[in-house]
Amino acid sequence: MHSNPSAVATKLAPKREIFGWAMFDFANQAYTLLIITVIFGDLFTRVIVGDAPDYRLGNLLWSVALAISYLMVVVANPVCGAIMDYTASRKRFLWVSYFLTVITTGLLYFVEPGWIIPAMVLIILSNFAYAIGEGFIASFLPDLGPRKSLGWISGIGWGLGYVGGLIATAFTLYFLGEVSAENYETIRWVGPFAAIFFLVAAIPTFIWLKERGQKRSRPESIPLIQLGVSRLKQTWLDMHYFRDLRSLLISIFFAMSGIYIIISFSFIYGSQVIGWDDSVRVLMFITVQITAAIGAIGFGWLQTKIATRTTYIITLSLWLVAILAIWQTPALTLLFQRVFEVQWQAQYVFLVAGVLAGLSLGASQSAGRALVGVLTPRSKAAEFFGFWGMSAKLAAVFGILGLGLLQWAFGLADAILFCLVLFVMAIITVLPVNEQRGEEAAESWQEVKR
Repeated sequence: MHSNPSAVATKLAPKREIFGWAMFDFANQAYTLLIITVIFGDLFTRVIVGDAPDYRLGNLLWSVALAISYLMVVVANPVCGAIMDYTASRKRFLWVSYFLTVITTGLLYFVEPGWIIPAMVLIILSNFAYAIGEGFIASFLPDLGPRKSLGWISGIGWGLGYVGGLIATAFTLYFLGEVSAENYETIRWVGPFAAIFFLVAAIPTFIWLKERGQKRSRPESIPLIQLGVSRLKQTWLDMHYFRDLRSLLISIFFAMSGIYIIISFSFIYGSQVIGWDDSVRVLMFITVQITAAIGAIGFGWLQTKIATRTTYIITLSLWLVAILAIWQTPALTLLFQRVFEVQWQAQYVFLVAGVLAGLSLGASQSAGRALVGVLTPRSKAAEFFGFWGMSAKLAAVFGILGLGLLQWAFGLADAILFCLVLFVMAIITVLPVNEQRGEEAAESWQEVKR
């Protein structure tokens, strides 16, 4: 049975509730940037594992820990979604993920150099809780306003997320200093700081965000887990009707594989391959945060002028240029020195690649999500965005683990070319998508007899 979308538009939620919802994005950026992207990943590979000079074992173990955590999200997400739908307990599940993230992140303080297994366990648990919480908070978005308002409401969350990440990371880099064995007693506080930032900043979410769902009865003979699996199977069977959306999800899988590699290894790459100074590391972070915001907003505006699919392809093409710039930073440095007769260091030329990557990071994720919305029927938005989320987390497993194995064999400098292949595949697989045909399929879904 296929239900019709509601004929009554959802009213705009109170401003404080929208703010409370967006503050969760502000809060959780402290985790993803401080722990996954900027500081703890580098600390894990170079100090906790510390297999100098190339850190291949550390990089591999880091990728394995992240891959395991994302795979756990892939398995748990649909089951949790079914339970939340039937028991109206989204806020309760969100609180559990938030609490688990705070506790496991704070416990990173007690990890000593050489304590590889405890560090991996805490990263697996904390990243699982953080990543699944992303899906839980996103499930509240349709409750916050009419469909035409969801774009700018979501944009508030994105914007506050960049601001939160910038504040948390800049504060940490300034007060905790460099990632090194000599500074370990100070830099180890990154775990407790990220935990406290998340704990405090997300308080408005739990004060003002409302649980609007209604608890539904279910057959006593059917366990909730079975309902989740059954729902997933039915949605999968319906996917053949939406061939354009199916092609897009494949493209997003490849694109997000590359993006998760950049998120997880970019600062490790800067440290191990480029050999940047701490001042350049801070400058790179600020550069990426600002350009990501510009990319998301700028390409979001561009989508109102040209087709969403075209915008998405442009952002993927920009990634190709960014990856080539990252890979060829040493060669570009020599080229600039010869042509312009300047004595630029590779770490400063690497900032150029950071600008390109930042623009791509904000734009490609925003454009991909928007295109999913265009091709999705309203009555099945939750299920298909669930597939979108699963595709992204499977991409994280594939991309991060793939790069970890490749850098083990060839070194991190050349393994980054794996990202180039991924973004090429993302472009190839989105080419068959016909946006108009896909939108018509979404609109006519209720008229199709099953």
